[in-house]
Amino acid sequence: MAIETRAERRLLSRDELELVVLTRRSEITAVADADLRKTVSLLRERRDRARAIARQQRREMRGKAHASTPASDNSGSKMKARVLSGAIQRANRELSRRQAVAARQELVSNSRRALKLKNAARKPAVPKGGRTANEGMLPNPSKKAERIGSPMEAGRVSQFVKDAQARKDARD
Repeated sequence: MAIETRAERRLLSRDELELVVLTRRSEITAVADADLRKTVSLLRERRDRARAIARQQRREMRGKAHASTPASDNSGSKMKARVLSGAIQRANRELSRRQAVAARQELVSNSRRALKLKNAARKPAVPKGGRTANEGMLPNPSKKAERIGSPMEAGRVSQFVKDAQARKDARD
């Protein structure tokens, strides 16, 4: 159940109320990350103190602790601790949201950088300039097709084909 702003004003001191108001949706987006972390730590201190007071009052009500005047009720301290806990939850949720946004932006920038590197690796860095005289002229490579067999074998096959054609012509 949500606690009304009027009840918060009644339960909290002025500086605690300012911290709680900073965690409201309208205010929290304008707060810087460092200030928000500082606010969370201050809220935790105040919440822990309110919890300790509520715990002490509960002990006094049960008769466990000895106090000059035993507490009759600890509901105010418990409510104060609830209000401060809610403010801490809101601030932590906002910090988590900001971290997720930052992580997403970092992932996108890293992905874009990786894509640029990948595309740059596909292209040759410097095209070959051809023949140069740096280390002396290189010999021109031969443009003739390489022979597949030995010249002796080529001659034998050619002679075989000539003989076969002559036999065929003689039959006709």
